[in-house]
Amino acid sequence: MVRLEDITERVGGYNSSADLELIRKAYVFSGVVHQGQTRLSGEPYLDHPLEVANILTGLKMDAESVATGLLHDTVEDTHTTIEKIEETFGAEIASLVDGLTKLSRITFDSKEDHEAENFRKMILAMGKDIRVIVIKLADRLHNMRTLAALPQPKRIKIARETLDIYAPLANRLGIGWMKTELEDLAFMYLEPEKYASLDERLLRDSDSRADYINNVKAIIEEKLAGHNISGEVSGRAKHLYSIHKKMREQDVDFENIYDILAFRVIVKTISDCYGVLGVIHSTWKPVPGRFKDFIALPKGNMYQSLHTTVVGPFGLRMEVQIRTEEMHRIAEYGIAAHWKYKEGREIETKDEENFAWLRQLLEWQRDLKDSAEFMESVKVDLFPDEVFVFTPKGAIKEFPFGATTVDFAYGIHTDIGNRCAGARVNGKMVPLRYQLGNGDVVEIITAVNHHPSKDWLGFVATARAKTRIRHWIKTEERGQSIALGRELCDREFGKHGLELGKLIKSGELDRIAKEQFGLQGADSFLASIGYGKVSVMQALGKILPPEKLAANQKVSTFRRVLDRFKPSSGAGAKSGSSPVLVKGVGDVMVRFAKCCNPLPGDKIAGFITHGQGVAVHAVVCANLLQVDKDRLVDVAWDKKEKVTRPVRIEVVSKNEKGLLADMTNAIKAADANIASAEIKSGENNRAICNFEVEVNDLEHLKTIIKSLQKIKKVIKVERAAKGHESGNPA
Repeated sequence: MVRLEDITERVGGYNSSADLELIRKAYVFSGVVHQGQTRLSGEPYLDHPLEVANILTGLKMDAESVATGLLHDTVEDTHTTIEKIEETFGAEIASLVDGLTKLSRITFDSKEDHEAENFRKMILAMGKDIRVIVIKLADRLHNMRTLAALPQPKRIKIARETLDIYAPLANRLGIGWMKTELEDLAFMYLEPEKYASLDERLLRDSDSRADYINNVKAIIEEKLAGHNISGEVSGRAKHLYSIHKKMREQDVDFENIYDILAFRVIVKTISDCYGVLGVIHSTWKPVPGRFKDFIALPKGNMYQSLHTTVVGPFGLRMEVQIRTEEMHRIAEYGIAAHWKYKEGREIETKDEENFAWLRQLLEWQRDLKDSAEFMESVKVDLFPDEVFVFTPKGAIKEFPFGATTVDFAYGIHTDIGNRCAGARVNGKMVPLRYQLGNGDVVEIITAVNHHPSKDWLGFVATARAKTRIRHWIKTEERGQSIALGRELCDREFGKHGLELGKLIKSGELDRIAKEQFGLQGADSFLASIGYGKVSVMQALGKILPPEKLAANQKVSTFRRVLDRFKPSSGAGAKSGSSPVLVKGVGDVMVRFAKCCNPLPGDKIAGFITHGQGVAVHAVVCANLLQVDKDRLVDVAWDKKEKVTRPVRIEVVSKNEKGLLADMTNAIKAADANIASAEIKSGENNRAICNFEVEVNDLEHLKTIIKSLQKIKKVIKVERAAKGHESGNPA
């Protein structure tokens, strides 16, 4: 167990002027307010803030950060208030604790919205003081270290969140060791069998691997001495999650992962780095395409190093990283190594380039009103496999792997992106969906009358581009919907002796929109009518007494707008064959989106399309993030309707005789019909089988998948989308 004396001794060791009394005061305060509280493991609750503070000392954080680590849960888990923290410890620590407090004062529509909004607030707090996220990461790391005490569902949820958000954040902040530990801990809980298997394999070979590492270290040290280069050499096996990730991406077994070992050489100067590289390449043959110079082109998180992979002794591949002592310090501590943040200062102009990604996060949160969409945007840019390209004037621009010329255009300026009509790369015309490569020189061609297309959402890679494109499309569609709403109201209001123009001018329509429909004003009201969310007759019902409305006119405009989409004889009609109910609407054509192909039992949402009725999506479908939220309608499965739905199942197995027959028998045993099957051979003696089967609901599908998973030599079974409609939610 960590003691207070351990913490103060460490802080005093790296910062002789630190206010150690502040840390002791925070410890006493935390001990008093947490008195009697225990964690699920049975340990005193105070152990947790002590461990968090200790992790922060490992990052050499300032006294205020360490004190906040001791206080970070006091407002959330005790009766203490932020005002009390400020009164006792001052405004700076109160601000840090407030930024870390998990209590939400906002009511959200769903659990997902709640989590997304909490993350959004964390990003906002991070923008005010970067120490907030460093402390938050320390908190998450200790929670992951003690995750075993929680029930399994909660363990899975926290581990998934850690892998999706917190490990990438640690990486973005440049704290390499923390990112590695968070990934391995999350992997251990998310896939315990695979984790245990890999751990056992590495342990089994540990003695021979240690001998190999010592031999290679001795060779490198001898070679460096021969070239009068002073350097510290170390070697290790790569961490478990990185090995697992490589096995998954390359679809190979452990035996076929060749570069498990990594060596690091730390030297005094940059020139020595390149000198060591020459020594390594003259000693062992380099693997083509595996050299990266992050010294000349640092990563966005300030990381600098030379990376190369060579064929070492006995033909084994090994990675070698070469860096200076200062580069290594930044690689270990990342943003926490930056002295400005130790003093809680704001970013100065000369340091802005190092933290451009943080400014982008803050910019996106201002532009995106929907928290789930913000989460998606953040996730995209937290995984930055960088590509470095050049403007025609020679300026270097950094983009994530997979970025296109449209991403480049929006990276220059929003107006350039919105008017992007074409692009030249290295002097040649290329399609807009062309993916950028390292060293490309990119020139954007603009046209005044050219505008963003929904199709662009299907291939752009950066959150900035997606946000700007969606904003333009939403603004454009809103204008069209206001015009349509005005036209519908003009026509229907006129039948009852009302003039829309007068209602708008007098403010009456504005009042009705706000008081009766909870909308922002007249324009929002007209847009809702244009979208079909509100009917003209509903509006008339708020303006005129009921007796003045003729019975034959009490038909919702929304119904009329969709009447032309009625199915002629059954397919999709609610009158007998559609398993989906659309709230507030009858007799409307309903179809299932191919991008997610929802089944009875999936949570679903409806999207009003242009000319094709209501498209039904699974609520987790990524395409729903691209749509105008005003065109979403509530839908639900009609439990009275019993219908079968087609679904695709992908089975990856060993390519052996008789397995196909076993699979078809397993599907038949689960009481399902196979509509079609497609089988092809893959690499490493694998077979990929795609079955389209007819199922009753989600539980039926789970039964089929479990039946297939029981077959020996079957490696993976998963549900696949029926079709591909990327970027097209309609």
